[in-house]
Amino acid sequence: MTNSHAPSPAVTPDPLVLYGQTFSSRLMLGTSRYPSPAVLQAAVQVAQPAMLTASLRRQNVSSPDAPNRFWDMLRDLATPVLPNTAGCHSVQEVITTAHMAREVFETPWIKVELIGDDYTLQPDTLNLVEAVSRLIKDGFKVLPYCTEDLVVCQRLVDVGCQAIMPWAAPIGTGKGPINPYALRLLRDRLSVPMIVDAGLGLPSHACQVMEWGFDAVLLNTAVALAKDPVLMAGAFAAAVQAGRDAYISGAMTEQHAAQASTPVLGTPFWHQT
Repeated sequence: MTNSHAPSPAVTPDPLVLYGQTFSSRLMLGTSRYPSPAVLQAAVQVAQPAMLTASLRRQNVSSPDAPNRFWDMLRDLATPVLPNTAGCHSVQEVITTAHMAREVFETPWIKVELIGDDYTLQPDTLNLVEAVSRLIKDGFKVLPYCTEDLVVCQRLVDVGCQAIMPWAAPIGTGKGPINPYALRLLRDRLSVPMIVDAGLGLPSHACQVMEWGFDAVLLNTAVALAKDPVLMAGAFAAAVQAGRDAYISGAMTEQHAAQASTPVLGTPFWHQT
């Protein structure tokens, strides 16, 4: 006997699409600050992220013949690697690091970080567009780390970015979205995929931005510094999916007063007054 009320399987998948490439997950993970390589491996296996970010500075570029256990481990995980230009403070430094990363990691993907302030690690929004424009002309698939500034994000799209990575809060703070108005306005105004990167500390933060319509999140510190990084990685993966499901299902409209959830049709008239 079949259950006619059982939910039917999804007819159309809901992949994340970046630069024409599809990913089954909407969670990305960083690879630094974990207690051990084994914990990182376990967290990745639980979360099944779309990409893993890695800095060129963790590679033995000065001695290519020397063994590199970190890079070997990433390859064993069989998860696409997204190199980043972490620690760069000038346009030329970003360009040089990106080209080196393309050779080392053998990928055109690059997360561009151009730091303008060492205290907050805020992106250098004055020079970011120039750096990104040059890399796109050089054939890179650029994911720029930026603030929630609408004008800057629009300029990044104008020079060819097919996706952008606005922060929720300064890197490593775990504060969650500190400027919800600006983030939601950004989501409403721009149509490219947006990955919330930096500042998320709790799975509920990730769920919230996904409910607003953001396409993915990138996490590092919130997972790596948790008391149980593996369990936290799974929690974030579930939260991201829940937020996405909530967004595409269409949430009810918020009401200003109580609304009866039980229909009055068929109840005694003296209960309807």
